Amino acid sequence: MKRSLILSLLFLGVPTVSIAQPKPVTAPAPLPLKSISNAPIAIDDQILRDRKSMISAIDHSLKYLETPKAIQAYAKYPVKTITRDRVVRSLRRFRQLLSAARSEQALSSAIAREFVFYQSIGKDNQGTVAFTGYFEPVHTASRKPTAEYRYPLYVLPTGFSQWKKPHPTRLELEGADGLQSSKGKLRGSELVWMRDRLEAFLIQVQGSARLNLTDGTTMTIGVAGLTDQPYTGIGRELVKDGKLKLEDLNLPNVLKYFEQNPKDLNVYLPRNRRFVFFRNTFGAPALGSLGVPVTADRSIATDKSLMPPGALALIQTQLPILNRQRQYEQKPINRFMLDQDTGGAIIGAGRVDIFTGTGTQAGSEAGLINATGQLYYPLLKR
Repeated sequence: MKRSLILSLLFLGVPTVSIAQPKPVTAPAPLPLKSISNAPIAIDDQILRDRKSMISAIDHSLKYLETPKAIQAYAKYPVKTITRDRVVRSLRRFRQLLSAARSEQALSSAIAREFVFYQSIGKDNQGTVAFTGYFEPVHTASRKPTAEYRYPLYVLPTGFSQWKKPHPTRLELEGADGLQSSKGKLRGSELVWMRDRLEAFLIQVQGSARLNLTDGTTMTIGVAGLTDQPYTGIGRELVKDGKLKLEDLNLPNVLKYFEQNPKDLNVYLPRNRRFVFFRNTFGAPALGSLGVPVTADRSIATDKSLMPPGALALIQTQLPILNRQRQYEQKPINRFMLDQDTGGAIIGAGRVDIFTGTGTQAGSEAGLINATGQLYYPLLKR
């Protein structure tokens, strides 16, 4: 009744009396990482077999940390005890310990003596982190549109920086069927054409790809920019609509659903309003958001407004591991990683994406990663 009276007064043009209310005191947002007193058990049973690739990944992070971009990132990093200098020293010392280690246990003991651990507060402020996987796919594409290759990937359009915000949605840019781009802002920005619409969409989700072109050449592509629109995972949309069960949510099941229901692509792909543009990277390895190569099974993507870029990390979760029958089994793991990337769906302290590599097997592994766990950052004691 009171609300109706106020609305009537507003419509009649009669001024209403407002009573000043004290502004509520809002607590500051919690820091994304907290120092913990008890170090987690950190025996990585793959680290010595991966020693060469891990050292290479560390060197990539050290290269990034010398850049002006890194200096700027750490100048505004919210956890003031985590500085660029401390991250650099921690990486260099870990590299020394790894190079000299004769066993995983010896490395773990040395880290426990010399390092402290910061833990992500996770998605619930209790440390729970959701892990998924991503990879660099290999696809066939054409430099020219044909009856078979109809779905474009695009370079950054001319004048993109002057586009009015909010930017057009995916639906507005390419239409419900993904074939209407020639009529709008994307005309003339085609880079290559794909023969499968979902394949083109997933390259936008992954952010990079290797392309075998129909003229016999190859091309590598990476992200050049993206629209100012929210990211929506189509898998979650399928779950929300009852098309998939949450426990069955993985890439193979999403692909299977659309293979059986191709017309639903017109319904679900436009729900991800964000659109991604690419550039030719001329054969470069897959690069993360830090501008350095990412390493299979040793690089992760996190929210870079919250997590320390380039830093050494430790993850504890479940990953798909091939057994002797060449079948994947979910097994608990500890892995030292380098935080070298981010992604449109990687938002908040409770999300981590694990880079699994390039090609079909890497894609199979990435699609099966869907577990919770913990994320830590080991840093030298002050």
